Amino acid sequence: MQASHTRGRVSARFDDPSLVSCAGLVPVMRLAQDAGLHELADRHLKVPGPAGANAAAKIGSIVAGMAAGADSIDDLDVVRHGALPRLFSGIRAPSTLGTFLRGLCHGDVRSVHAIHTRFLQNLAARTPLLPGAGQLVFLDIDAKKKQVHGHQREGARRAYTGATSLDYLLVTMTGPLFAPVILTARLRDGAAHSCRGAASMITEAIGLARRCGATGMIVVRGDSGFYTSAVITAIRKAGARFSITARDHHQAITTAISEISENAWQPVTYDRPVFDDDSGTWIHTAEVAQTGFTAFTNTTQHPDGPVAAGLVVRRIPRHGKNSSDSSGQQQELFTAWRYQAIFTDTGFTPADTDHHHRGRARIEQVLADLNNSAAAHLPSGKFSANAAWLILACLTHNLLRATGCLASNSHARATTGTIRRQLVQVAARVTSTARTLTLRLPQHWPWADTWLGLFHATHAPPTPA
Repeated sequence: MQASHTRGRVSARFDDPSLVSCAGLVPVMRLAQDAGLHELADRHLKVPGPAGANAAAKIGSIVAGMAAGADSIDDLDVVRHGALPRLFSGIRAPSTLGTFLRGLCHGDVRSVHAIHTRFLQNLAARTPLLPGAGQLVFLDIDAKKKQVHGHQREGARRAYTGATSLDYLLVTMTGPLFAPVILTARLRDGAAHSCRGAASMITEAIGLARRCGATGMIVVRGDSGFYTSAVITAIRKAGARFSITARDHHQAITTAISEISENAWQPVTYDRPVFDDDSGTWIHTAEVAQTGFTAFTNTTQHPDGPVAAGLVVRRIPRHGKNSSDSSGQQQELFTAWRYQAIFTDTGFTPADTDHHHRGRARIEQVLADLNNSAAAHLPSGKFSANAAWLILACLTHNLLRATGCLASNSHARATTGTIRRQLVQVAARVTSTARTLTLRLPQHWPWADTWLGLFHATHAPPTPA
């Protein structure tokens, strides 16, 4: 594609008061309103002083800015251009929103979290956000080190990455028929270990999942950072199952693996190859086996132990079998294996356990999605402001996920970046006729039918009770 005019025959001016650059905010924020965002903010968030006045309008402005692509407090100005003030009331300036966030204390952050959890329940009740949640869902937990800059960042610590960071813990829920939504998030100081506070957070997340309709089997998945008796005991007490990567350097696990009979190993072939970080190659086949195992037998170190369950082990060869490689050098006579063990009580077959556990990688996609949107930065020097910002970023993620579910099947599983690009960040001219506002959108927009379907779904009159 090339420019159709010479340089001297093209000019630009920012002077049209009837244009908006993110017309998709109209259906998105209508959905937020129908799901009770403003009522929840009015009910649960009471911040004393001038900074807390009109909290619902400020929460709505932050969420709208995040939905439009803002990743810092200054970027929230994106909702104050052109004709947007004709489409929305209560828009606040970034300076006002920054003062509001900095005025929050720890208790206020918990109130923002209460808004987030109840808002998710309302979205689940009003949209096809969680199909099939009544049969089987997976809760994934992971921690994220987020590098920050500046000398006045509360909670910032030098992490194992070598960078000055804050840390947050995230729990998502996904199922065979729906993409991940974020149940809960918690900001921590940068030196926090993965499992710190994880037990209570998982208990909270399981309760929220059930309130959202996950009445069937719940499986909590995590990496070896969450292989602790406290975490696994909390999962069991909450009535869920677990699938946790075991720490392969433990002598008891090594012994249990060595005692597995050679006849117990079953071959598995992956429909999608798995990348092996250690060897730098794609793995197409592996072998799996299962054995009984009792973990955390040292009750002095693990007061919540012992825990008896199954150990599902996957092994892949470090080297080829008795053959020559491409260089003509003969490889080892006997196969050397590399093992990964999963401590679990799901009752799935070894092959299904391995398959479901590998699905835990979907939380990495959610973390990348957040990092590519509102959580790209933790923008304040105050810890509580960043904690509230993180929760609102998660709330916005779920709102866009529900928006995608109303739009189309493909958008129901798309990243929030795709939803913003195709459905939110679309320009429109606002015209009015007989007190009716009309959005004049670009001709031949590739997702026009999807956008109009979303618009009509959010603007249809309510069904009589």
